Amino acid sequence: MKQYQKLLRVSTTAKSLRNITSEIASIVAESEVNTGLCTLFLRHTSASLIIQENADPDVLKDLANYMAKLVPEGPYYIHDAEGPDDMPAHIRTALTHTSENIPINRGQLVLGTWQGIYIWEHRQYPHTRELVVHVSGVA
Repeated sequence: MKQYQKLLRVSTTAKSLRNITSEIASIVAESEVNTGLCTLFLRHTSASLIIQENADPDVLKDLANYMAKLVPEGPYYIHDAEGPDDMPAHIRTALTHTSENIPINRGQLVLGTWQGIYIWEHRQYPHTRELVVHVSGVA
């Protein structure tokens, strides 16, 4: 069994969904794993990972709008040491994921036709997020 791991630093913009599918696919190719599993782990509590449609950008807009209504910013929270957007960002992350597992077959991610991998930035300002990419399997 082969193991390959890389730390990917991703710059985000304020409250955005950043498609990182191509970056992850490149790391899988570097790993030279033919059949296996790609595990992603985002090392943050105010941003998240999602696998979502990558064809119609309205899907991402609707997701962002829904999440803003579900977890609004405002004077509703005790924790505000890092600003009014921080606690809502923690809640949004708790409702989504900080890790994902994607199968690898023939050296490629096994994603659906319309699926992409996104980092969802929940804060109002840009950040540099760290993503651990771990690939395991057979060559």
